[in-house]
Amino acid sequence: MSIQIYNTLSKRKEEFKPLEPGKVKMYVCGPTVYNLIHIGNARPMIVFDTVRRYMEYKGYEVNYVSNFTDVDDKIIKKANEEGVEPSVISERYIAECKKDMEGMNIKPATKNPKATEEIGGMLDMIQTLIDKGHAYPAADGTVYFRTRSFKDYGKLFPGHGGVLDRFDSVIAIAPIMYILLSDPQIFAIFR
Repeated sequence: MSIQIYNTLSKRKEEFKPLEPGKVKMYVCGPTVYNLIHIGNARPMIVFDTVRRYMEYKGYEVNYVSNFTDVDDKIIKKANEEGVEPSVISERYIAECKKDMEGMNIKPATKNPKATEEIGGMLDMIQTLIDKGHAYPAADGTVYFRTRSFKDYGKLFPGHGGVLDRFDSVIAIAPIMYILLSDPQIFAIFR
């Protein structure tokens, strides 16, 4: 029996076909490590661990990557409060997170990249977005993404066609990405 997975783009269940026969690559956004994990962090860990285990049960070799966001305003604030470097805070809570995951019987990731290890690649991608006119730097160094410049932005949102026009408040989408300003379709991608 084949594995059926809901495809958000086509809006229907489809047979799962890995890009490489016998292998599955999973990338799951991990926690921002400024404190102990909470239920909001644990839920996706458990859900995607279950998916991973099922894929392994079905005979797939799974490369499971889950990052740690180890640089963030909350981490810097806590470091300042404690009088330590931000890395001290993030390393402490990475260790605590791994202990909690072990306590929940969540398998360790194949790899746990840290945001601070990927900043060079992030800057390269941001420069590419600027070069293509999809992003622009502000006077304070913040770089903003113009969603209207990318015709397929929001394609996976239910109802697409204008759903983004209905945002009227500040909405966090990822640790370093925040929708803000008077146009809710422009958001910061780097600060």
